[in-house]
Amino acid sequence: MLHFINQLPKAELHLHIEGTFEPELMFEIAKRNGIKIKYNSVEEIRNAYQFDCLQDFLDIYYAGAGVLIHEQDFYDLTYSYLEICAEQNVRHTEIMFDPQTHTDRGVSFETVINGISNACKDAEGKLGVTSLLIMSYLRHLSEEEAFKTLEQSLPYKHLIKAVGLDSSEMGNPPSKFKNVFEASVKEGYIPVAHAGEEGPAEYIWEALDILNIKRIDHGNNCFEDDLIDEIVKRDIALTVCPLSNTALRVVDDLKNHPIKKMMSKGLKVTVNSDDPAYFGGQVNQNYIELQDALELTKADLYEFAKNSFQYSLLDKEQKARRIQELDVFYSQNS
Repeated sequence: MLHFINQLPKAELHLHIEGTFEPELMFEIAKRNGIKIKYNSVEEIRNAYQFDCLQDFLDIYYAGAGVLIHEQDFYDLTYSYLEICAEQNVRHTEIMFDPQTHTDRGVSFETVINGISNACKDAEGKLGVTSLLIMSYLRHLSEEEAFKTLEQSLPYKHLIKAVGLDSSEMGNPPSKFKNVFEASVKEGYIPVAHAGEEGPAEYIWEALDILNIKRIDHGNNCFEDDLIDEIVKRDIALTVCPLSNTALRVVDDLKNHPIKKMMSKGLKVTVNSDDPAYFGGQVNQNYIELQDALELTKADLYEFAKNSFQYSLLDKEQKARRIQELDVFYSQNS
């Protein structure tokens, strides 16, 4: 099964580029930029990656992002992740980035987007991994601040496929960002949003009905019959992040993860790593540990992979090509 997972063609649809920051690279960039961080070794950083809730994680996540200053830093961070994608047969990835995390520190939007997008372009040519960018608004900040980010993004619209909503969920419902999402859609961005990770089912309803999202990031708390029916009716996928869920205590044990229940209800789910440097594994490790915990079959894993392409933001032709590649692999290895 391990070989099957490692060779399985797949896409990753829920990935924060700032959350791919491995301790070794963090130390390297901090030293390069002359920035002192509070940890004295790679091991100290790894030991700090123990969280009781989403906010505990976010505190160290934002601290780590603070060493990213120059275009080369964002390039190195992104290309490092894309090299891992190539090793794990992730054929396509949709990368979320948080411009406000950086512009609030005085780093320009241009620096952030150029570093990330140039790495994506090079990786497609050198590694064969395609990618699209999702610009996320930080929900603990105001809608007014999100509008500033939208305005900053407009000269780079050709580099950005979608807008998302992340950071501290509780107390920051999707409805808080109604106007900026409407404006973002008018600019041509596809709307997605984190909903129902720690927040209630009501937040998922708001994301669907007020933000009109095309994909639900997380969605763990979707288990109301009317809500499930609505998600299925709208043919909207959930980008589930198993190891993230256990690391942040959203789920107490992978053996109790609701993903099989989601599948049994007809929901279209995908498996993703979220913030792999912090949560104990890249996307393949999520597949591996989930398969072991829930005794998933090859058919289940194939379904995850097929959904990852089908519900990506690729065009129809690209989706068909990736799914055909997957089907060939599955027919030879099922």
